[in-house]
Amino acid sequence: MPSYDSDPIQQHPVVSRDEWLAARLQLLEQEKAFNQSRDALTQARRGLPWVRLEKQYTFDTPNGRRSLADLFEGKRQLVVYHFMFAPEATDGCPHCSFWAEHFDGLTHLRARDTTFAVISRAPVEKLEAFKKRMGWTFTWVSSDDGDFNYDFNVSFRPEERAAASGFYNYRQGERGADREGASVFYRGEDGSIYHTYSTYARGIDLLNTTYNVLDLTPKGRDEAHLSAPQAWVRHKDKY
Repeated sequence: MPSYDSDPIQQHPVVSRDEWLAARLQLLEQEKAFNQSRDALTQARRGLPWVRLEKQYTFDTPNGRRSLADLFEGKRQLVVYHFMFAPEATDGCPHCSFWAEHFDGLTHLRARDTTFAVISRAPVEKLEAFKKRMGWTFTWVSSDDGDFNYDFNVSFRPEERAAASGFYNYRQGERGADREGASVFYRGEDGSIYHTYSTYARGIDLLNTTYNVLDLTPKGRDEAHLSAPQAWVRHKDKY
């Protein structure tokens, strides 16, 4: 486990309340500009063209085989988290597990015509056992060795790994078996399903409430001194 002995006050200016307020008002202007920029980026994301899915993707679930359309549960929008859990793995990825700790709180999505599901390649029996161990309740289904994970560039076949030719985060060079990400789909009135958006790597930060809260604090994510970002992360029952 990492040490938390560093104290930011040792190198940080301490000022009067009036001086703090002046500095805070300056930062407020930057925050307003950032929010406006973020709103514009969000609008541009919604404005992306869509791709109509031609394949029929199906998944193993605790209730039998289900299609991608079934995962919408009658809603128009579906958000999928691509969770790293290979068929041969004993446990789910600790880092994806860190993200998954926030998923059970997404209950209000349904009020906005949206459902949420997690998809991994591991057998559904492994997913259910790990889900029970972690105390999660969100929808988690298995893509097995079907095309879904490969088509959405979060899993890579042996020949791609050997040649480091996996296409991840919109560039080639991936050597791993699985990576993290999120994808968004829309279901039309005629039942057609469209892929509207995918994001990977740092793009999934918005789904991690812990990181967004830490970004408000003086120490922030406090990872600069670590061997790698998230080097501190463990499954919650291993702390």
